Amino acid sequence: MLAPDDKTKYRDESGIVDEAITSRRSVRAFLPTPVDEDLIRDILAVAARAPSGTNMQPWKVYVVTGQTKERVSEAILNSGIRAEKADWDEYKYYPDHFFEPYLSRRRAVGFELYGLLGIGRRDVERMRAQHDRNFVFFDAPVGMIFTIDRRLELGSWIDHGMFLQSIMIAARGRGLHTCPQAAFAPYHRQIRPILQIPDEEMVVCGMALGYEDVSKPENKLRTEREPVEAFSTFLK
Repeated sequence: MLAPDDKTKYRDESGIVDEAITSRRSVRAFLPTPVDEDLIRDILAVAARAPSGTNMQPWKVYVVTGQTKERVSEAILNSGIRAEKADWDEYKYYPDHFFEPYLSRRRAVGFELYGLLGIGRRDVERMRAQHDRNFVFFDAPVGMIFTIDRRLELGSWIDHGMFLQSIMIAARGRGLHTCPQAAFAPYHRQIRPILQIPDEEMVVCGMALGYEDVSKPENKLRTEREPVEAFSTFLK
């Protein structure tokens, strides 16, 4: 059994960790406030403790700021490829046809986000403009592009996901917010030459990192989560 002092310490530490996890959300508007490079390095060093099968550590990250970040954004936005026609030729994030309960969850978050922004269901151009904000990293001062060696298998993608989550939690512990962005993956041809990404690396996703702009309506979005009973089975 834990001693009284150990129990207090456990409650204090678990509260800190729980707060970092539960306060993590996809922020879609950031302040221009710079993030110190040493702070970014600190976050990545902590996240690198994420587990991976036989310690393979199958993640790579390209941190972009300033002019390089702008070049990535311009290359995608000037590519002439609309988001709905982007070619997921490296891997598929979503199924071809959504089905329940995933269809309802997807629609709910979309309707709520667009509702906060005053975008109607038939306002296609404004929807596109909002989606395009992905490619400026929602104005965050720091963008990250993540890659994985294409010769690795599905298990390494699971490991990569744990690394991504660790970055987001470490960022919250330092007062920063993030937004993971699969939207970058179909634009690997535009991104690759700018960041000099080798052919053997596959673009997994991007991520915005910075300080939340609390004045923006889109940041009022709070997504629902299913109760434990809905996704867990306890067997004794």
